[in-house]
Amino acid sequence: MVQNLIEAINFEEFVEWKPENGRYELHKGVIVEMQPTGEHELVRAFLIRELNFEIRRFNLAYSIPAQALIKSVDKKSGYIPDVLILNISNLINDPLWKKSSTVTQAASIPLVVEVVSTNWRDDYFLKFGEYEEIGILEYWIVDYAALGGKRFIGNPKQPTISVYRLVEGEYQVTQFCGNDQIQSPTLTELNLTAEQVFKAASGEQ
Repeated sequence: MVQNLIEAINFEEFVEWKPENGRYELHKGVIVEMQPTGEHELVRAFLIRELNFEIRRFNLAYSIPAQALIKSVDKKSGYIPDVLILNISNLINDPLWKKSSTVTQAASIPLVVEVVSTNWRDDYFLKFGEYEEIGILEYWIVDYAALGGKRFIGNPKQPTISVYRLVEGEYQVTQFCGNDQIQSPTLTELNLTAEQVFKAASGEQ
């Protein structure tokens, strides 16, 4: 669930306004308050735990921040992904990181994950296009409740994880359902099935 707060501001004004508490994004100049459900947060927490385990297991120079912004190329939007993996070694080159916990360069963002809520069009259309334009190499859409349109997750709809990989500047998708093992170009040894992620919504681990 989202709530629009203010219209027509730029990214710099948004960063200056943004409070420390709460989850707010800027969508084409409009401030949006993110109000996720409990199930959404359980899935998000599960993914953070599992992906952090992979980062530690292979001693990767990656980190998952609690709240960090991705700034769009057109400077009219700023997103706080549900899960954002940062390449620590490139943050020194990202001009807004130190001051406002904001990344703008694809080299800083190996992997980004959005967990689908009722505003599913944001993930499948808006953020899809923005992340592709930035050049983020890997983007997951985790549709644990099968909320997305049939053109994205099939008919009949079923819970689906869509993993988009950037190829020659455009995303190509591989989808995972049920007991399919998720294949990640970034975390190549990941041992996780789609069903394990979906079960997290009900508190099953």
